Amino acid sequence: MRFFTDAGEVGRWAKMPGRDVYGMALVEIGEENKDIVVLGADAMGSCRCTEFQKRFPERTFNVGIAEANMVGMAAGLATCGKIPFVNTFGFLLSMRACEHVRTDICYPNLNVKLVTSMFGLIAGTGGTTHHSHEDLAIMRSFPNMTIIEAADGFETMKAAKAIAKHVGPVYLRVGRDKVPVYARDYDLQIGKGVILREGKDGTIIACGILVSHALQAAAELAKCKIEVQVINMHTIKPLDREKVMQAAKGKVIVTAEEHSIIGGLGGAVAEFVAEEGLKVPVKRVGIQDVFCGIGPTDELRAKHGLTAEAIQNAVLRAI
Repeated sequence: MRFFTDAGEVGRWAKMPGRDVYGMALVEIGEENKDIVVLGADAMGSCRCTEFQKRFPERTFNVGIAEANMVGMAAGLATCGKIPFVNTFGFLLSMRACEHVRTDICYPNLNVKLVTSMFGLIAGTGGTTHHSHEDLAIMRSFPNMTIIEAADGFETMKAAKAIAKHVGPVYLRVGRDKVPVYARDYDLQIGKGVILREGKDGTIIACGILVSHALQAAAELAKCKIEVQVINMHTIKPLDREKVMQAAKGKVIVTAEEHSIIGGLGGAVAEFVAEEGLKVPVKRVGIQDVFCGIGPTDELRAKHGLTAEAIQNAVLRAI
């Protein structure tokens, strides 16, 4: 079965939750490449791996609640020429299995794909134990690791296909929200951000769900005669340094992400700006240096400033 054959269907896929599209993309990728195998840790439904499991039961491994062991198994499979897609929650991949990701996968630079659809504040009422706003910082510190966060369902499909062809470790965040960003087809290139809106007064660099909020903020700022560029920085590592360099020619750079302001996209951009001596202020919209409490996801996001309004205010304060 092929799901993604008509570029005219872009808007439809964009409106779907990323994890749902990811589940369909897995099936197509699996049909195209017999070396694709899928591993899960007793959350196959939540991670949308069940269709792949039905279609390719001999290439699917549900290891139970044993995330560290799952990562080790994936490493072994990779050494035998397989391309493992490892699926579980972000806090489990980045913290419970942290040592194994670092030592078993990144150190030998194995071709393993780590995929999560539970990160940031998506867990909501699951609370601090299940929130994951440190995962990008942890994964970004590992040599050889590539990090991607898709902005909508359509980009999730593009990202899934891209990482299947990319050789090396990848950490991919796929969302659960219906936040359409793309209306037409484009060629996702790992390490190359996408300019979604032009503007001379500043730049918002965002990833994931905050891309849609960045576009909303830019539209509101335009009503005040402030034109800001919006870049979807779907690849957090390696960072698109050329686009950040170009953004530094404006009055301000604002980063936006569903992650701590420490060590994620905002940290990567700020580090680059400082190292290059670029004379532009950088404001980071994200989760401050706090634990976020318990509550519905939307309420927690609003409480911690993961909104279009917060992005808009960050631009205004800087300018």
